[in-house]
Amino acid sequence: MIYTSYFSKLKELEKHHIYPIAICGKSPDWYKGSEYKKLAPSWSIFSEWKQNQDEELYTRRFNNEILNTLNPNGIMRELVAMSDEIHIGLLCYEKSDSFCHRHLVANWLRENGIDVEEFSGNIR
Repeated sequence: MIYTSYFSKLKELEKHHIYPIAICGKSPDWYKGSEYKKLAPSWSIFSEWKQNQDEELYTRRFNNEILNTLNPNGIMRELVAMSDEIHIGLLCYEKSDSFCHRHLVANWLRENGIDVEEFSGNIR
């Protein structure tokens, strides 16, 4: 099972044996876990978002420039190969109810037949 979550939930994810993989451009300095930069926004996309907070533009650019260039089944094979656990948690910074590229990644994976959900404290 693939989950999405944010760094503040790291200990809870680990308690549930969910293998954390950061998918952001730069992880917090204290984070020493796995990273997967192919699912991170480019610096250009991130910088533009910081200036204008335009979710529609960010979504369009992230989908066109990042996700549409990737093979979802190949991505899944690589993520599973990185994991020591049966469950994987894709991490970024924003809280569950905030706009974040990890939600775009989750939607893309779902659209391609891969089961993904935001971590709620329960696992399937």
